[in-house]
Amino acid sequence: MDTTMKKEIIKVEDIKRNYVVGEETVHALRGVSFTIYEGEFVTIMGTSGSGKSTLLNIIGCLDTPSAGEYYLDGTSVRKMGKNDRATLRNRKIGFVFQSYNLLPKTTAVENVELPLMYNPSISSKERHSRAVKALNDVGLGDRVNHKSNQMSGGQQQRVAIARALVNEPVIILADEATGNLDTRTSFEILTLMQKLHQEEQRTIIFVTHNPELAHFSSRNIVIRDGRIKSDTYNSDIKSAEKALETLPKEEE
Repeated sequence: MDTTMKKEIIKVEDIKRNYVVGEETVHALRGVSFTIYEGEFVTIMGTSGSGKSTLLNIIGCLDTPSAGEYYLDGTSVRKMGKNDRATLRNRKIGFVFQSYNLLPKTTAVENVELPLMYNPSISSKERHSRAVKALNDVGLGDRVNHKSNQMSGGQQQRVAIARALVNEPVIILADEATGNLDTRTSFEILTLMQKLHQEEQRTIIFVTHNPELAHFSSRNIVIRDGRIKSDTYNSDIKSAEKALETLPKEEE
């Protein structure tokens, strides 16, 4: 991949993260370095205990490294205070979680509006219109006023993706975003992610333990025992939409 003209979105330099558990020090990350550029669709893979979740928390500004540097969209994160980090996280990152993390008794549009409520420069009218647009973008224009408990798992995950998009973040960070979904619904969500990547040039990091997903991203980073085992580019990206077409239709 030619990165000479690409903007650096994420840069981690020799990141280490240690935890003290009782009298023992756990080395969760042991010197991780990579750069992710604007418009990449990256899968980060690793088994339980590999350091994948620790890396996700650092990239998502939920945690800070013990050593090394982390730059998000050109801003150094490591020495930031919690409040500044929270503001940066809200403005720059859209999160999509395995468990959707929607408020159960609120409508789809109210869930999507949530990240904008922390931005005082956005009026309630603009907040609503941006939330409706985000829901239309993920194919849920007809579910704007439905509550979470009135929607399927796949629809709830689409609401979560709309919520991740509404702040126009520089990066979408998906944590096992298809982990709770059946095969067909998983490919529907993957199709949507590929569309966001290809048509809108969104930068996406998809953290997963499922090696099959690497076929649908542009780059795959594998982490093991707190270190990067491999970092490869995909020259033959599979189409999630075509894979979806080969799956048997659900019975009515």
